[in-house]
Amino acid sequence: MTTSSSHNGSFPTEDVEAGPSKRDVGSGEDDDPLSDPFDISQTKHVSIKALKRWRQAALVLNASRRFRYTLDLKREVEKEKRRRMIRSHFQVIRAALLFKLAAEQDIGMLISNIALPPTSGGDYGIGLEQLASMTRDHNFAALELYGGVKGLSNLLKTNIEFGINGDDIDLLERRNSFGSNTYPLKKRRNFLSFLWEAWQDLTLIILIVAAIASLALGIKTEGVEEGWYDGASIAFAVILVIVVTATSDYRQSLQFQILNNEKRNIQIEVMRGGKAVKILIFDVVVGDILPLRIGDQVPADGVLVTGHSLAIDESSMTGESKIVRKDQKSPFLMSGCKVADGVGTMMVTGVGINTEWGLLMASISEDIGEETPLQVRLNGVATLIGLVGLTVACLVLAVLLGRFFTGHSTNSDGSRQFVKGQTGATDAVNGVIKIITIAVTIVVVAVPEGLPLAVTLTLAYSMRKMMADKALVRRLSACETMGSATTICSDKTGTLTLNQMTVVEAYAGRKKLDPPDDSTQIHPMVVSLLSEGAAQNTTGNVFVPKDGGEVEVTGSPTEKAILAWAVKLGMKFDVARSETTVLQVLPFNSEKKRGGVALKRKDSEVHIHWKGAAEIVLASCTTYLDSNGHLQSIKEDEDFFKLAIDEMAARSLRCVAIAYRSCKIDKVPSDEESLDQWVLPEDDLVLLAIVGIKDPCRPGVKDAVRVCKEAGVKVRMVTGDNLGTAKAIALECRILGSAPDAIGHTIIEGKVFREFSEKEREQVAQEIIVMGRSSPNDKLLLVQALRKGGEVVAVTGDGTNDAPALHEADIGLAMGIQGTEVAKENSDIIILDDNFASVVKVVRWGRSVFANIQKFIQFQLTVNVAALIINVVAAVSSGSVPLNTVQLLWVNLIMDTLGALALATEPPTDQLMHRMPVGRREPLITNIMWRNLFIQAFYQVAVLLVLNFWGTSILRLQNKTREHANDVKNTMIFNTFVFCQIFNEFNARKPDEINVFSGMTKNYLFLGIIGMTCVLQIIIIEFLGKFTSTRRLSWKLWLVSVAIAIVSWPLAIVGKMIPVPKTPLSLRPIQQLRNHG
Repeated sequence: MTTSSSHNGSFPTEDVEAGPSKRDVGSGEDDDPLSDPFDISQTKHVSIKALKRWRQAALVLNASRRFRYTLDLKREVEKEKRRRMIRSHFQVIRAALLFKLAAEQDIGMLISNIALPPTSGGDYGIGLEQLASMTRDHNFAALELYGGVKGLSNLLKTNIEFGINGDDIDLLERRNSFGSNTYPLKKRRNFLSFLWEAWQDLTLIILIVAAIASLALGIKTEGVEEGWYDGASIAFAVILVIVVTATSDYRQSLQFQILNNEKRNIQIEVMRGGKAVKILIFDVVVGDILPLRIGDQVPADGVLVTGHSLAIDESSMTGESKIVRKDQKSPFLMSGCKVADGVGTMMVTGVGINTEWGLLMASISEDIGEETPLQVRLNGVATLIGLVGLTVACLVLAVLLGRFFTGHSTNSDGSRQFVKGQTGATDAVNGVIKIITIAVTIVVVAVPEGLPLAVTLTLAYSMRKMMADKALVRRLSACETMGSATTICSDKTGTLTLNQMTVVEAYAGRKKLDPPDDSTQIHPMVVSLLSEGAAQNTTGNVFVPKDGGEVEVTGSPTEKAILAWAVKLGMKFDVARSETTVLQVLPFNSEKKRGGVALKRKDSEVHIHWKGAAEIVLASCTTYLDSNGHLQSIKEDEDFFKLAIDEMAARSLRCVAIAYRSCKIDKVPSDEESLDQWVLPEDDLVLLAIVGIKDPCRPGVKDAVRVCKEAGVKVRMVTGDNLGTAKAIALECRILGSAPDAIGHTIIEGKVFREFSEKEREQVAQEIIVMGRSSPNDKLLLVQALRKGGEVVAVTGDGTNDAPALHEADIGLAMGIQGTEVAKENSDIIILDDNFASVVKVVRWGRSVFANIQKFIQFQLTVNVAALIINVVAAVSSGSVPLNTVQLLWVNLIMDTLGALALATEPPTDQLMHRMPVGRREPLITNIMWRNLFIQAFYQVAVLLVLNFWGTSILRLQNKTREHANDVKNTMIFNTFVFCQIFNEFNARKPDEINVFSGMTKNYLFLGIIGMTCVLQIIIIEFLGKFTSTRRLSWKLWLVSVAIAIVSWPLAIVGKMIPVPKTPLSLRPIQQLRNHG
């Protein structure tokens, strides 16, 4: 499956190869040669060495199929070589650019001599090649020759403020002239490739060879009319297995393809026709004007139009984690890079494969797999069972060959199969081929090749269904790990709340505005200053339609709330922006909890506007403007403002203070370089207003939190809001049971937590339920402390600075609406609707994955044990096996592919959330499963062996010919065995519940597979006797078969009443074998 996360999609760096950190469960075992290679509790931080070890230890019949969805280590090395090759071109450009900056004048003259004037490119004043060459080579002289950014915008027919026209004709012309923002994707594998892969199974190849040999020998000895049945039936059964397997695998690949397409659907904001609109990244065209904010991905190559403190992380192109500053001297932006700091606007000059990033993605756009912990552990189980099955098959082969050549094997009519000196070579070879075929078929049944692949099947199913539940899985293993989550560290805004913010309270000076947007209660000078600050100190936008329609406000929810409030106060957005010039911008910073802007007015006066967390901005204020526009000292009224903030916070309002100060023009740096480094003054501020923003709790959050608590998952709220607001929301959402619960370290500020020592943090972290005024680093420290304490941590995040915490957590959950691209790339799952209830649904699905795999294991092991014991006992005692090759292949199909489809796709139930989290070290086969397995297997073996040895008399077949009686008896054993599996499939649905039928009617796939299996079994017995060596059964024998099989239902009920020890059985034979080997 294709993954695009930075920590997953690229080849691991040295620190990753060194193995997981000491915080990781199971770390230290990777390099221990005596440890169990399949004992990998998580794969998020696992070393390459550990991945190699489990592959080498696994017993595999079809490596290409078994390892299809695991990380291809060899291919990763090849991909990294290709990355480096393309990046090396970029490094040369970068080196030349640095050289140019060092000796700008001389090199500028040199380049200007070779820069060619623009040539017309169709409908535009510049051609594709010139445009691509300028950007690719970072040719600043060429840009100046074209008239700078302004001149280039004229050549591209775009407006640097309002963007392109953006109608269909305009977009089509731009795509025709400069290409689209797409790159060639790897051609999807067709069905034939899956057929070829399913064919690679060594045992199936041996069976096909045996079938061909049997066909040739059969025709030679018995003629064409009768001699072709044995060989053809085996060949048909093998082909059926291959086709069904390939069909199942192909369907999985289609589901993964859909999910991969969803991952690539990145939405970005562009300016078109003066309006900010959201489009898919693939719809960006040359000439588009794009705003750039912290955490954004640069969607195409381009040049900087305007920027303030803009810093770009170019590590995705250069491989170096170095932040590069962008300004008018270094204006070129590379597609695929991330905005690390600052704000800006860019004009697109190159898209798709005309960019370095496009070339890189086109060259490595291949599926990248990853193993999951459950997948690795199941490979261990499959290897153990396979070794047992291989031993049994060798034993059966030796016994049958021994009995055959000593004359103890007889045909169904009682005649000896081999008589020394009398049996011809052809008959002897044919007999040996049949024996080898049976032994190989036992291997096919015994080695559960489909067991590890059942994980992929259930994950593919779960991931598709999770999309409907608003969760996009980026890493397969996160699906499983979520089932083990013991705590969820959730953001407040947008996750627990609706993210629909409105200003509901406002103070201008000491006056509380009622209603909060009544400008008549405020002095015009205060309104003017508020409008000026709101219009410029924002990353949002206000669009006023020319036809007088409703005003459209865009931006983050907080920005939208303040802009909408300012508009109601009388702010004219475009007018306010046109009256001042932006000198410097400090974007809102989650560490400082505020953002500022320096403006130069037309009268040359400089105003510096600040906006941010109320108590933090208030602490920097020395005066305030009252509602009459008079300047007042804040000292006397500081308690009033603090009380107003506390009262608003207690009502769950987000408190934002708006302030400003003037600055003398001579204190402002005059040159551009100094201005870019200028630190905005943030003292002696004048308070203009304090607003309370309401963000209601999401409906359903209380129930979701209650479900988590019942499921043993502790919910913690980590927010940047002050403690008062955080506490009020926590009480409203029932994260805090009641106000008296907020004692000790239950509710804590981020700055207090970070001051503790590492050991103290580990202890305090267990108590924390609410953390207010937290920085992203506080969230990271909390995650680390909880993981050290043994918790399995899921954490939500939306900002760029949340990336370390998302990466560190066991499951990183990024917000799909408010989340930045950096946050999403460092996450494991994207919550598409930013809703906490969706996070809880992910927990349900995570538990469902583990539960479904356990159901399948119980079902498959029952078949394994019963089939092996029946065949071994029958082979040793009588020299023949009741289940022949074709019948065993049909059983394998029921057990492997169809069983996985039926059981691994069960939807999650509410019962899953009434259990404790699944422990990472919890055994795959629980004591309850062992009990169910042994009861069912013992019953099946007992009944079928009784039929095998005494079936002729029990079924009253004594007066039939020996051949007919044997055939009917073996048919009865086969039919009863298959129906036992069908009825046991119902039992496997609910390993620990009496009612195995609950919810069955909702699972149409399960019912369809059961129905299809029954119909095919009837066809096999009644119409395909020649191929399967079976006889038609009378209706009485059909009833007997079903009656014997249906006993498994009441037997399961009785079995579930037998208590089992709580201590799980410890089964580590593989590790012990390796230790003694």
